[in-house]
Amino acid sequence: MKGRVLITPRSLTRSDHPALARLRDAGLSIELGPAGRQPTKAELLDLLPGCVAYLAGVEPVDRDVLSAAGELRVIARNGVGVDNIDTASAREIGIEVVNTPGANARSVAELTVALMLALARGVPESHRAMREGRWQRQAGIELFGKTLGVVGFGQIGRIVGQFGAALGMTVCAFDPMLDQAMAAEHGVESVPLGELLDRSTVVSLHCPASADGLPLIDAAALGRMPNGAFLVNTARWSLMDPSAVLDSLERGRLVGVAIDAFETEPPPPDDRLLRHDRVVSTPHLGGFTRESTARAADAAVDGILRVLTRATSEAV
Repeated sequence: MKGRVLITPRSLTRSDHPALARLRDAGLSIELGPAGRQPTKAELLDLLPGCVAYLAGVEPVDRDVLSAAGELRVIARNGVGVDNIDTASAREIGIEVVNTPGANARSVAELTVALMLALARGVPESHRAMREGRWQRQAGIELFGKTLGVVGFGQIGRIVGQFGAALGMTVCAFDPMLDQAMAAEHGVESVPLGELLDRSTVVSLHCPASADGLPLIDAAALGRMPNGAFLVNTARWSLMDPSAVLDSLERGRLVGVAIDAFETEPPPPDDRLLRHDRVVSTPHLGGFTRESTARAADAAVDGILRVLTRATSEAV
């Protein structure tokens, strides 16, 4: 097996990850993208021509980039989401797109719960006050007995639901694919989105972006949430209307928001929502643990080798 493989995930370009050795062992050469950051479109247009495989991060991959990559056979995303890739154009051109479902599910779920607890107890504000020499105590809330609404009940949502139940929360979930039998198996209530919003002290988002591009959490959705509710978004920035979320915070209906997914990375430093005192934001840390990075890299390498081996066999 011969050819170059472009590697761009930020977790893999700072140093040579052990999983990449299997690509070299198969006879492939490695091309690392910019260290520790997303490549630009111009850089992709320069780096991808001549590559037979592409282990991709979250950078946008549009038709122009795909058309320029004349020898490309496979794109492997080291995560579950492929909405940053123009998959329709990839299919048309003959490039197979594979992903790594479940590889980062536990790490995203653990961060989600960390963010929920940070919001409930005001940890960031208290830490900031202590660092500034201020003794500032504020009453938090216990999550025990509260309702957790999980929007999207895939592998991440299911683990978040398990954690919520372990904290003594009532867990309800909305997912078009979730039937009552599956809900009962996982110990959650399957409810319509409106009912979930009506009932939940904490709403946690774990679903893909809407097909129509419209936010799921808009002013109307926020208006249904109880006063004093929290919103946690570790999925997609586009799932929420940032102006409506900011307005809800300023009016006090939402008392805390946590965000780990952004429209652009890094986001604008003057973003009003992210600068709000009741917003906790983390720089897309959900899947960024040593364990999940290893699982995702191994699964992505598996996908590349599987597709290239099949292509080699068919060419013989």
